[in-house]
This record gives sequence, C-alpha cells and structure tokens, in this order.
Amino acid sequence: MYLDVFDRNPYGTNCWLLAADGSDRAVVVDPGFEPATVRAALEAAGKTPAAVLLTHAHGDHAEAAGEFAGDDVPVYVHPADAVAYDDPDAWRPGFPNPLTPAKDLRTFEDGEVLRFAGFEIVAIHTPGHTPGSCCFRVGGDVLVFSGDLVFAGAIGRSDFSNSDPDAMMTSLRRFLELPDGLRTLPGHGPETTVGRERASNPFLVGLR
Repeated sequence: MYLDVFDRNPYGTNCWLLAADGSDRAVVVDPGFEPATVRAALEAAGKTPAAVLLTHAHGDHAEAAGEFAGDDVPVYVHPADAVAYDDPDAWRPGFPNPLTPAKDLRTFEDGEVLRFAGFEIVAIHTPGHTPGSCCFRVGGDVLVFSGDLVFAGAIGRSDFSNSDPDAMMTSLRRFLELPDGLRTLPGHGPETTVGRERASNPFLVGLR
C-alpha cells in the first residue's frame, strides 16, 4: 500500500495520499494547501490522482481541492457541505467562503461505496463538526480517515455557527462502532486506532 501525508501548513492539516499495491492511481484526501506540492509528491511516487475526497469543507481541508483537481479529477464532498462552494450566506463556519471552485464537484450519500486506486471506500456521514462531515473507511479493515471527528487524544470542535454538538456526540458513538484495531488517520496530528481512542481519549472513554 502507498500512503503519504502532507501537513506543512499553518493549521497542521493532514492531506493524505493513498493507493493500493499495484495501482498507479491515488486518492487524495483533504488537499487544503499547496496543490503543486501535493502533485509533486504523487509524481515522485509514480502516481496520478484518481479522485479528491473531502472529509468536510472547511478551508484548511478543502480550499486547494479545486485547483489541485483541475479539469480531470473529480472532487467528492457530502451534499450538506457542498454549499461551501457556492453559497457563502448558507455556510458560516468562521472560514472564508465560498471555496475555490471545483470543476467536477460530486456528492455522495452515507454508506455509499466509492471505488478508487484499488480500494473500496465507504463514506460514513458523521456530522457535528460541520453538517456534512464524513469519515472514509477504506477496504473494510485497512484504515479509516476520521477527518475532524476524532484525533489522537482529542475530538474536533463543535462550536462553529453551523456545528451541532448533539450530532457530534451521535457521530462519536458511530465511530466507536468501528473495530478496535482499525488504523485511524485523522485530519490533524498523528495516526491512532479506534481501540486506542476508546481506551484513552478523554472525550470517548465511557461514551456509550
């Protein structure tokens, strides 16, 4: 498996690059910054981008997605966050909007299976941080991208104007339904596992 991360930006946001063994196409998750640098990382690995997946549409995760994707790469976002691309009045999370346009913007639904770069990727709608926040479970038990839902030892904010603390709690419970051994790649900070967060994350310990 090819896996890389680009996090050199003011917010420490992780842009993840993923491909299965034998695939020369990669999925790019949350390219918020420096699209040319991300492209160069893929080229150095002999990969071309198959799709951009956005865990949510905050600028630090999504601002560079349209520029990165250009004319030939689709950008996927949950429909509840797609308004960040065209309606600044409907999207008020405290970040500049609208986002840089994406020429081929596509949406998906909870539970939808996306097939890219040699993997089946299941979209899991986990609102709270934003209305359309999502996790992406890759290949069943390969890994999960947790976006700004769960970090190592912490969770995402739910105090933006379009956040929902109650939905956040429901989404955290849904995260805890995943297998303990599942490798978890968050939107910020180091990787972890579901079981590690269940056992030691102060926001998750005892959550039922």
